[in-house]
Formats: sequence, C-alpha cells, structure tokens
Amino acid sequence: MAQKETKQERTRKKELAQFFYCNSQLSQKEIAEKVGVSEVSMSRWAKDGKWDTLKASVTITREEQLSRVYQQIAAINSKIIEEQKGIPTGADADVLAKLAAVVERLEKETSITDVVSVSMKFLNWLRKIDTDKAKELSGLFDAFIKDLLR
Repeated sequence: MAQKETKQERTRKKELAQFFYCNSQLSQKEIAEKVGVSEVSMSRWAKDGKWDTLKASVTITREEQLSRVYQQIAAINSKIIEEQKGIPTGADADVLAKLAAVVERLEKETSITDVVSVSMKFLNWLRKIDTDKAKELSGLFDAFIKDLLR
C-alpha cells in the first residue's frame, strides 16, 4: 500500500510546479508528470494561485535581487554619512539589519527552484554540445529533483 503524501511533500511539489509554470515553456500536463501530480491538481494550483500573473511578473533573478538590496544598503549608508554625521538612527539600524538578513538568506539558501534553474541552464548548454548526453542527464536531473521532493 502506498504511503500517503505529507503536507510538506505536497507543498514542495506545488512550489516546483509553480517554478516550472513560471520559468519554462512546459505544458501543464508535462509539469504535472514531472512533479508527480494529477493534471487536475496542476490546473487548480495554477488557477487558484494566479500563476499566469506571477509568470508575467517573474523577471528578476537572485543576482538582481541581491544587487538591489546592496544598492539599498549603500543608499542608507550614504544618507547616514551625509545627513547624520555617520550616526544611524534606530530606524536606519533596523532597516540595515533586515536588509543584511535578506542578503544572508539570498546568498546561502538553495531551494529546489535554484536546483531546477541550474539544471535547466546546464542542460540547455549541454544540448548545444552533446544532445544525447543532455537527454541522458535530463532523466537523472528529473530523478534527483523528485528525490528532493520527498
């Protein structure tokens, strides 16, 4: 008898499906197969989560996010130096601490979406060099990602 899927496993599948939906040209059916859910679940997730809107807005990479956070930190530090004689206010210190936490999370965190993104970039690169090897590795990447979902 098959084990019932945990809430955490279902959440991870949904996150991966959302990543594929927003960052690939795969059909809902293909995504459902890759992630291991029914087409009905896939369709419901996309509709309820308004993934079409999200897909349209996904244009910022992790590197761009980091760059923007670093720019914000630099702007606050410039303000502190120029307007406050190098002494931050409590509000400035609080914002800087929060931005530092964002930087730490963005630099250290590796999510399934990161694994998928790197896998896809690598496979696209490899296809130009060796199509057969790319096909072979594609199956291994799929298996690896499914294993991460467990």
